[in-house]
Amino acid sequence: MPAAPIYKPTVRFMLKHPAHLLALGFGSGLSPKAPGTIGTLWAWLSFVVLDVALGDLQWALLLAAGLPVGWWACTRTAQHMAVADPGSIVWDEILAFWAMLLLVTPSGAQLDAGWSVVLHEMLLPQVAAFVLFRFFDAAKPGPVAWADRLFKRSRRPGISWSQGFGILFDDLVAALCALLVMALWQRLA
Repeated sequence: MPAAPIYKPTVRFMLKHPAHLLALGFGSGLSPKAPGTIGTLWAWLSFVVLDVALGDLQWALLLAAGLPVGWWACTRTAQHMAVADPGSIVWDEILAFWAMLLLVTPSGAQLDAGWSVVLHEMLLPQVAAFVLFRFFDAAKPGPVAWADRLFKRSRRPGISWSQGFGILFDDLVAALCALLVMALWQRLA
């Protein structure tokens, strides 16, 4: 008999397996309200902290490693929760938003360059990235809805590896859509 679905994981569940810790965003996915938004905020805060120590190459390696490790973690956690795409799994938001922030934050940006530079070159693009990413991730218009459905269908019982990849894929498409809107906006401005 399959296990009963776990819709609201606990700290105990999160600490039970390393995949849970990663997939649940080190606890940010345990938020009782809007875990995807809280996970994205956690991604933003951790990006600001990590960006001080990581260069572009290290970020690229972190993102490249984060995809297969995240696929494993999201799939295993969804399997252990017996839910195809639990809202508490937020590694998908973290990875996609890190990639966005890496692309919209100028390389070598200096906080001592003056508040005007920090505001216009760092903070405003990051706020726009957050708002647009959350819109595309939550509302799932057009291509994001397609990406969300693409890997979610399964004729087999249980949570498959393709469904686990689907957890990540729709957020990556949401990030891409948000980046396209930002690029078009900048081009038209």
